[in-house]
Amino acid sequence: MQTRRDFVKTAGAGLIALGVPQVIDAQSGATSVEKAAFKVSMAGYSFVKFNLDDSLKMLQRLDVHYLCIKNFHLPFDSDDEQIKAFHAKLAAAGVVGYGVGPIYMKSEAEVDSGFAYAKRVGVKLIVGVPSYELLPYVEKKVKEYDFNYAIHIHGPDIKEYPHAKDVIDHVEHLDARIGLCLDIGHDARAGYNPIDDLKKYSKRVFDIHIKNVTAASKEGRTCEMGRGIINIPAFVRMLRKVKYSGACSLEFEKDMNDPLAGLAESIGYFRGVIDSTV
Repeated sequence: MQTRRDFVKTAGAGLIALGVPQVIDAQSGATSVEKAAFKVSMAGYSFVKFNLDDSLKMLQRLDVHYLCIKNFHLPFDSDDEQIKAFHAKLAAAGVVGYGVGPIYMKSEAEVDSGFAYAKRVGVKLIVGVPSYELLPYVEKKVKEYDFNYAIHIHGPDIKEYPHAKDVIDHVEHLDARIGLCLDIGHDARAGYNPIDDLKKYSKRVFDIHIKNVTAASKEGRTCEMGRGIINIPAFVRMLRKVKYSGACSLEFEKDMNDPLAGLAESIGYFRGVIDSTV
């Protein structure tokens, strides 16, 4: 479990992203931004069966302070007052919403809506899944809004963006702010090595869904992080090697009706690996 000092280290980076001044560690005198690395976070989809209040209670029990916001907790049509109340509720639980998504985009109107939503929410990261033919329009909006746009991969289950290479092949000629949400479980299920892909594509990795899976095939399923086929310590070493400073958001899909035990085991394992891996 993170200590108070760990929280001070990581919370500042997310608050800076929302325009909040950085904090100072009273014991060392160093700013949080100087000490921050990647953030232990949660993908909102892990709580698809739970309302916001219950989700925040679980985040507090897990001592996780960053959340990628899904629209079932903050609907796309939320007005400014609803968004303000949402952020206040997160703040009361010690949580920062660092990005939104995944948002599926099948038309220019849906792209417009997604970018406008992110701006109202007050984040500068969209995790998106646009149709291939919409990528030039996404690039236009990225330039207009100055957001990072991380395309989420889905393994062999969905034709578009099955693995990291497919994303990069489609965006490498586009604005550098269009990149990848590296879902390491789906990347592995598609037959790729997420550790190698993080190394190759690190400059375009803007978000990570951290999980483990039972097999490197379509039949692979999410499992507790320490029990799967992905070498998590090697992945953490690569995170440090490429100096990744974004979020590693746990997305746990094994038991979505009762996820807390699996979430706790996975977060505990991941933090143990972080603490013991250099």
